[in-house]
Amino acid sequence: MSPDNASQSLADFIQSSPTPFHAAHSLAERLHAAGYQELDEREEWTLAESGRYFVLRNQSSLIAFSLGQPNALRNGIRMIGAHTDSPCLRVKPQPELNRHGLWQLGVEVYGGALLAPWFDRDLSLAGRVTCRDANGQLHNLLLDFQRPIAIIPNLAIHLNRDVNSGFTVNAQTDLPPVLAHSIEPNRDLRALLANELGRQYPEREPLQVLDYELSFYDTQPPAVIGLDGDFLAAARLDNLLSCHAGLEALLSSDGNQACLLVCTDHEEVGSSSACGADGPFLEDVLARLLPDESERIRTIQRSVLVSADNAHAIHPNYADRHDSNHGPQLNAGPVIKINSNQRYATTSETAALFRHLCQQAEVPVQSFVVRSDMGCGSTIGPITSSRLGVRTVDIGAPTFAMHSIRELAGIRDVEYLQRVLTAFLDCPQV
Repeated sequence: MSPDNASQSLADFIQSSPTPFHAAHSLAERLHAAGYQELDEREEWTLAESGRYFVLRNQSSLIAFSLGQPNALRNGIRMIGAHTDSPCLRVKPQPELNRHGLWQLGVEVYGGALLAPWFDRDLSLAGRVTCRDANGQLHNLLLDFQRPIAIIPNLAIHLNRDVNSGFTVNAQTDLPPVLAHSIEPNRDLRALLANELGRQYPEREPLQVLDYELSFYDTQPPAVIGLDGDFLAAARLDNLLSCHAGLEALLSSDGNQACLLVCTDHEEVGSSSACGADGPFLEDVLARLLPDESERIRTIQRSVLVSADNAHAIHPNYADRHDSNHGPQLNAGPVIKINSNQRYATTSETAALFRHLCQQAEVPVQSFVVRSDMGCGSTIGPITSSRLGVRTVDIGAPTFAMHSIRELAGIRDVEYLQRVLTAFLDCPQV
C-alpha cells in the first residue's frame, strides 16, 4: 500500500471512530467483511482449524485472531497490541448547566489531555447510550451527532491580559462547552439523546435513555498537510494509528502463522478495568484458545507481543526536551521505545528482533529514550508482558502534539508501520 493510500485509509478509520466504542465497531466491521467470525464470550466456542475470529468486550475492546496453518500455535503467537481510547472530555451524569442565558454541559477530563487546544473548536458528541424500548428491553446503542453542536469559547485577551504569559485551565469551571441558548425551560440531555436516537434508529422508537458514556470530539476531519504533503494531522492518532496499522497487518498477512490483534480500552487512565490491558480479557481469550495450562505456557513462551503506541518525535522548537542521541524524526520509520525502569517492556532480544524485521521489510527504524532528568510515560507493553510473561517490544510511529485534540504524524511512517507489522505476522520464526 502506498503512503498516500495508507494515510487515506487511516483518515477514514479515524473519522468513523470518534470514541473507543466506535473504534471497536469500525474494527469489527472490517474484520467481518474480511471473513472473520464474531465470537460471544457468553457462549461455548467451537473453533475450526485455521479459523479466523474476533471477540468484543464492553463494545470498546477487541481481540482478533487467526489460527494459521494446522499446528501453527506450536510456533507461538505473533501478537500486536494497541489501545482504542484517547484523552478527551467526557460528559458527567447530571451535566446540565443553565448560566447567563446559555445551556452548557459539565465535563470530566479523561486521561492526560492537552487542554488548551480544546478551546474555540467545533465540537460534536458521540459515545454509547443505554436505553429501554417500549417492550422493556435494554439496548446499548452507538450515537454520533456527526455535526458541530458545541464549542468552548476562549476568554477575550482584553479580559485576560496575561494569558500569553501562561494560562492555567481549571477543568471544573473553564471547560463546560456551550451548546445552545437556555431560553427553552428545563432543557434535558437525556431528552436530546432520545430524540437523536429516534432519528438514527427509527425502527427502535420510542426509547427511554437510562445512561450513557459520551465524549466531545473535534469535527475537523483528518488532513494531509505540508507543502509536499508529508504530514497527517488528525485527532486520536494516539492510538488509532496503531489500531489501524495492526488491523491492516492482520488482514494483509499470509495466514500461515497464528496471529492475534488486541486493542483494549482505558489505556489512558491506567488500563485497570475488565476490558483494559490490566484486566483479564486477553488471558481469558488465550485460556479458551489453549485450555491446557501447560500447553498455554509453552505457547506464550514461544510468542512475541509488539506493543504499538505512538512515540515522541523531536520537536524543532523544543529539541532540548529530548536526549540528544535519541530524537526520532517524522517520516524516518517506527521507533523502538526503551526504558531501564520498565516503563517500556523492550529488551535487547525483542529490540533486535524488531530491528531485524525492519531490515527484512526495508523499513527505517529509530530509537527513543527519555531524558534522564524527565519522567517517562508507559504503555500496555509492561502490563501485558507482566501479566502473560510474553516477550514484548514497545514501538510506535513518531508524532507531534501527543494528547492534543489534533496530533501530527508523517504519512510515510503510517505505511512503514503497516509494512513491518505485516512482516512480523508473517515471520516463521520469532
